[in-house]
This record gives sequence, structure tokens and C-alpha cells, in this order.
Amino acid sequence: MCGITGAYVLKQSAASRLQAAGSSLEQLRRRGPDAEGHFADDTVALGHRRLSVIDTSEGAGQPMTDHTGRYYIVFNGEIFNYRWLSDRYLGNAWKKHGQPRTHSDTEVLLYLLIEYGTQCLSWLHGFFAFAFYDRETGTLLLARDRYGKKPLLYYTAEDYVAFASEMKALLAWGIPRKLDYTVLHQYLQLNYIPQPQSMLQGVARLKQGHYMKITPDGITENQPYYQLE
Repeated sequence: MCGITGAYVLKQSAASRLQAAGSSLEQLRRRGPDAEGHFADDTVALGHRRLSVIDTSEGAGQPMTDHTGRYYIVFNGEIFNYRWLSDRYLGNAWKKHGQPRTHSDTEVLLYLLIEYGTQCLSWLHGFFAFAFYDRETGTLLLARDRYGKKPLLYYTAEDYVAFASEMKALLAWGIPRKLDYTVLHQYLQLNYIPQPQSMLQGVARLKQGHYMKITPDGITENQPYYQLE
């Protein structure tokens, strides 16, 4: 099943938020009993709880980085066509960066994002939610599969953005627990919560088939890469 979590600091006054990564990961333990990993710098913290399915070796653990240490990814899901994508699109990349170190779909996705950016999202067949971080540009990319099979919640404030696979893990970043009464009224009328809202103020679900970019300027993009006709 796996689970991901993370935070992006927009102002250094919120830098202490990054220390909550361990608490957030603990809330994801049941999603990934096989391994735990995290990465942090002055801007971003990324965490991953792993349920090993494809390439169960330690080398395929996450967060996963490229050969240079510039790019990092935490990934929850499965890419069914990752071998075909590797053969079709990454031949020159493997020559340039070195042969793959694992047999995992995570590494293939990592290098697809490095080489092609958001263009590659429409090529992916599977279900997923992931965070991809470029340390050099300070850009964090979040994305979710076409039909929203894998969950991804996020919280936005003036000084930081946090995300996680589950609400409990998101709350561990110290976000305020303020009920959104408008959403509550909708729930009482409809008997469900309309996407992408949640019952808490400032918390939303990344829409299915969408990606989001976060930079030092805040959320700069939140748009679809796939839509049903």
C-alpha cells in the first residue's frame, strides 16, 4: 500500500515545521510496514513508508534520488508499463546517467520526470500519488493518477505547504484543526464531501488526473494532465 508525506517551507519562520516528519511517518506505519525513509534540507522534508512489491531490495527504498543527488522522489502506487516506458524513452538517459540501479518502477518514474517533466504523466498506466523534488530550482511537483485511486491530501498556509496520504499524517505536521462549516453543510445535504474539499479549513485533495507545482513563490500550478472527454 505504501504512504508518502512531506512539507515545503515558503518562509524560514516555518522551518521548524520540517521537524515533524518523523511524527507524520509514524501515522503511516500501517500503510508501509517493510521500511521507512526520509529526506530533508532547509526547504523540504519528504517521507515514505514502504510496502515492498516491485523490487523488494533495500536499494529500491525511498526517498529515492538520482545519481547526482539533485532530484528526489517519494512514490506510492504502481506503474504497470514502466518497463516499456524505460525501453521507449530512457535509452539515452541510461547512457548519460549510468545504468539503472534497481528493477523498480520508482526509478523509471524518477528519470522520466528528470528527462521529460510533466509531459510524461500522460504516459503512465497505473495508480499513483507522488512528490518529486528538484533541489536546484527548489520546485516540488505533486501528482495523482487519472482516476484518483491513490489518495493525496494537502494543506496550504502563508508560510508552508504540507501533504500526506492520510489525514492523520497530515495533521501531524501541526496544521490547525478548524472545521469548515460550509463543507459540513454540504455533507449533511449530499451525504458525501464534494471533491476536492475536506472537512477542515485549508485542507484539500489533489484532484485525480492533476498535478501541482510548488516553488518559493507558493503554488504556481494546479492543473489537469488528463481529463475524460
